[in-house]
This record gives sequence, structure tokens and C-alpha cells, in this order.
Amino acid sequence: MSRIPAAKRRRISPPDSEGSSPPPQNQQASFITNAGKWDLEQDYETRPRKLRGKQKDNARLPVRTTEGWVAHKAEPVKEVEVDETDSFLGSGSDAEEEEEEVVEQKPRVSQRQQILEAKEELAKIATLINEDPEEHISALKTLTALAASENITVKKLAMATQLAVFKDLIPGYRIRPLAEEAMTDKVSKEVRKLRNFEQKLVSSYQQYVEGLAKLAKSGGGNEQTASLATVAIACACNLLTAVPHFNFRGELLKILVSKLSGKRVDSDFVKCRETLETLFENDDDGTPSLDAVTMLTKMMKDRHYHFDESVLNTFLHLRLLSEFSQKASYNSVDKPVEPEYHGKKIKQKREFRTKKLRKTLKERKLIEKEMKEADATVSYEERDRMQAETLKMVFVAYFRILKARSQNLMGAVLEGLARYAHLINQDFFGDVLEALRDMISMAELAANLDDEEDEEENDDDEAPERNATRESLLCVITAFALLQGQDAAAAQSNLKLDLSFFITHLYRTLHPAALNADIEFSAKSLHLPDPNTQAQRIVTNKINVQTTVVLLIRSLTSVLLPATALRAVPPVRVAAFCKQLMTISLQLPEKSCIAMLGLLNKITKTHGRKVGGLWNTEERRGDGVFDALTSDIGSSNPFAGTIWEGEILRKHYCPTVKEAVVGVEKNILEAR
Repeated sequence: MSRIPAAKRRRISPPDSEGSSPPPQNQQASFITNAGKWDLEQDYETRPRKLRGKQKDNARLPVRTTEGWVAHKAEPVKEVEVDETDSFLGSGSDAEEEEEEVVEQKPRVSQRQQILEAKEELAKIATLINEDPEEHISALKTLTALAASENITVKKLAMATQLAVFKDLIPGYRIRPLAEEAMTDKVSKEVRKLRNFEQKLVSSYQQYVEGLAKLAKSGGGNEQTASLATVAIACACNLLTAVPHFNFRGELLKILVSKLSGKRVDSDFVKCRETLETLFENDDDGTPSLDAVTMLTKMMKDRHYHFDESVLNTFLHLRLLSEFSQKASYNSVDKPVEPEYHGKKIKQKREFRTKKLRKTLKERKLIEKEMKEADATVSYEERDRMQAETLKMVFVAYFRILKARSQNLMGAVLEGLARYAHLINQDFFGDVLEALRDMISMAELAANLDDEEDEEENDDDEAPERNATRESLLCVITAFALLQGQDAAAAQSNLKLDLSFFITHLYRTLHPAALNADIEFSAKSLHLPDPNTQAQRIVTNKINVQTTVVLLIRSLTSVLLPATALRAVPPVRVAAFCKQLMTISLQLPEKSCIAMLGLLNKITKTHGRKVGGLWNTEERRGDGVFDALTSDIGSSNPFAGTIWEGEILRKHYCPTVKEAVVGVEKNILEAR
């Protein structure tokens, strides 16, 4: 068997040649010496820069072919050369142009889409806040940012959302702003969380109220600005009605008072006025009413009493008429007088209590005191003090207007004085009665002027017409209400008031008032002006509360049927008024005639014996003739005449009038 030859071994390393030899030591030393002189950084800086994008990963799977598995090749990376001018050190003009081009390429969102997105965002934020207010209180800033949108509709929606959120978040107490030092005090975690919530709530609420004030003042421009002002005023009115106890009440009142100071009466004006009326009616504390009345009186003075009379009629909605029992004027308030007891006080029997019971009662009183402070209940003394200050401010406004003789406000002032007369103290009666006498004298003088003098060319066409009859009747009502509001014993001993001037004026007013065709109309009645008259000026400054016939019946009731029994009415006065009332009943409309006969029914039931001779010709007293046109009641000689008007009223077309006449005659027969 032959022997297998061994494999040949190759030599991996090349054979040493004669020409190849290691470098000498002097060359290595020169290389190291020259390397220190190389400027590698400058060499790198002068090279063209290449930015290589991130290499994309080959996410494709390999494919199997007849030749085997073939993997996908990665896409070649593009090298982008960037010049030095593209760096941040270069000029930014090219960059700005590129940004402008990018902005232009953005798609524009339609206004409807913006409103839909804003609604979703507002609903989402409001839901988060309502779910956990303390946790998401910072979302109020987002609402404030949305309220600053340029889109008018989005702005209105944001304002309405803020209103609803604040009404839900505002607590039932007033939050006191804390100083920076107090915020750094060491308190518990719960107290710190509550403080953070309250301070953020107050700051956001302040920004919201300030924004409402700015928008409310900006009204009067274009339609969009006016609509924003309307929404702002509506939000302010809603907040003032819902949370009058909370912070920044004065800023909300300023928005309303500034709107009421204008001459234009629109829907916003009416809304502000109704809000104040609601605030006055629902005020249990007295402080909001005092703030509102103070601002209103200041505004009236600054405007020199040139404003709409409906603003002054808001004082009639104060709770003073039903709750306040003291007397006051514009500078003082009478304190309640405690009854003096001169006898010996009876010593009350002391109840025996054990030590444990006394301790229990003491602890119970302490707990009740703490609960009262926690509930923040207002004491009666504090409320009376607030109402007294409010009443003083109301009287200040009324008597300043009386002194200023503002024609368009006289009727409203007289109506207010007639309603608040029982709250005026006795020291103020002289000034009030003197002012009322002057007004009646001026009204009579104006009524006696000829029509030619009233329609001179130099008269001011914008001056409102004044109803002298209504103003004089209000003066009479106020004068008698002053007396009826006092105690009977004090009035008889201390007051020495002569009201004969007002009684005589009322007697002279009966005939002209009965001939007035508008006796049953008020300012709110639908009554067109007479087309035959030259002056087509519509009277808008009448009292909106009562008609002329109602004022007439109130005046007659005060004169003939006084509330105090100590005030006796002379028979001559009762007889003269009864004769005149039966005469004017023939001229009055149906409803007014029924009301007048109803008053006569009460008079005959009270003073039947004094006036019984007027219904019977056989019981005539005195000689002469009855003078119905005299200005003196005492010299009219009423018992010389008879009431023959009853026979005519028996044949009236209205059955109610017939029944009323029969009732009056029945009272006369029963009084005999």
C-alpha cells in the first residue's frame, strides 16, 4: 500500500526581503515632533460639513427566492451640505421667510368649527371643576384665557360658563384676602389646601368682575361691542342677585348704577333696575341695600338730578316699610323709648339648680354662641342700624330733590314721602310741611296761568309736563300720613300741626278732578293723545303706582276718616265734603263712581248722625243757600242744602251704583 504524501504547508507571513527593514529611530522621532505642529481643529473647521440623517432601520422582512433568502437593502442616506449662513449665527431673514411660508400653508378653521371646539372645551373644564373644585381650581385660568378670545361668540360662551362656575363655587361667606406673610405660616395640610383654593377663587373672580366692568363701559359702539356689553351687564345682574354677600359687591353695583345714570331707557336699563328692586326685596342683612342706596344717592347728586324717575321709585322696594319701626330724618334716628316703671320691682323667685345642671346650661350657652357665630347670623340690632342708615340716605335724596325743584322727579319724590311719612321723626315735620305748602302754591299758580302763556315760543320743549292735580293730592296724602304715623298720645300732647291749608286745597280740587277725562288712567295705560291739540307731547313722568282717582280717595280718607279716634272731625266739614262727593259722583266714570260711593258708605256709617240732615228736607238747619264754589269750608253753609243727587243715581245704568246708593241711605236710616 502506497503512503499518502503529507499536505504542503503555506507560509502566511511574507518572506523577509533584503529591501524591507524596520524604520530607523530618527524617522519616528521626527514624526512625533511634527505631529505637535499640526492644526487639526482648523483643518476640521475648513472641511465642508455634512449632516447625515438618522439611518432608518430596515424593518422589512427578508424574502425567500430560488437563490435563497434575500434581505432588503436599507435606503441610502442623503447627505445634505449646510452652508455657514444657515447656522444660528447667520442672518435670520431666510428663516423668517420660511416661517411665514409655513404659516400661510396652515389650514384655516371655520368659525363654526371654532365655536364647536370651544363648546366642548368649556364643557370639559366646567365638568372637571364641578367634580373636584379644590383639585382643578387652576382650570379657572383656562376659562379666563378662553374669555379673551377674538371670536365674539366664543367670548360670550366663556363669560356665561364662568358665571355658572362661580355661582357653584362661591361659598356662603365672604373670603378675606390673605397677605404674603400669612401664606407662609405653618398650618396643616388641609388648611393650606383650603387657603390655596380660596385665594385662587378670589383672584379669578376679581379678574372676571373687572372684565365685566370694562365690557359694560364699552357699549354704544358697533353691534358686536353692544352685544358684549349686554352680556356683561346680564352676568353682573345675575351675580348680584345670586351672591350679594361675596367679595367685590361694590364693583358689581358700580356697573348697574353707571347704566342707570344714563338717559336712554333700554332693555339693559330695565334689567339693572329690576335687579336692584330684587336686591332690596330679598336683603335680610341690610348691608347690600345700604351700599346700593349710597351709590344711587351719590350718582343722583353728581348728575344734578337729571335721570329717569323709575330709578327713584326703586326706593319703594326697600324692606324699611314692613320691618323698620323707628323714626328718622336725614341726620338723626330716634332710639326706641323704654317705658318708665316707677313702682317697686317684684323680685323673681330663684329656681334651684344643681351644680351639674348649672355646668350643663353654661356649656349649652357657649355652644349656642359658637353656632351663632359660625352661621354668621345677623343680629336685630345690627340690621336696625343698617336700615336706619339706609333710611337717612333715602331722606337725603328726597329732600335734596325738593330743594332743587326738579320737575321730572317731583311726583316720584312725593310718592316716596307719602309711603315713608310714618318713619319721619317729629323734629322734621316743620320743614316737610313747609315744602309741601310751597309745592301746592306753585301748583295752583301754574293751574291759573292762561294757555297762551304756557305755550310761549321760548319754552323748553323737552321739559316734561307736570300734573298739578296729582302733585297736590300727593302733598295732602303726605301731610296727613305724617300725623297718622305718630302715636296718638304723643301727637295730641306734643304736635301742634295746622293742616287746614291742605284740607281747604283738597276741597277746592274736587270739582276740577271730577271733570278730568284721564282720572282713571295712569302712565302705564294705553291712552293716545288728543289729535286736535297742537302739543302732541306724551306725558311720561306720571306716578306709575296709582291713578288720580285712587289718590283722591286716599286723600279724602285721611281727612274724613282719620286713623286716630282722638282727632274729631267737625260736622260742618263732613257735611260739606259729603255734599260735594255726591255732586261729583254724577260726573265720574262707572268705576270711579262706585269707589266714591263706597267711601261715602264708610263716612255715613261713621258720621251718620252728623250728616243725617242732608238726606231729609224736614231736618234742615240754618238759613241761606249752600255755596259749593267757596274756598272756605266753614262759610259754605252745607246744612242749608239737601242731597238730591241720590235720586238721579238711583236711575244709573250700572246696578252696582244703584246698590251703593241704597246702602248709603240705609246707613243714614240706621244712624237716627
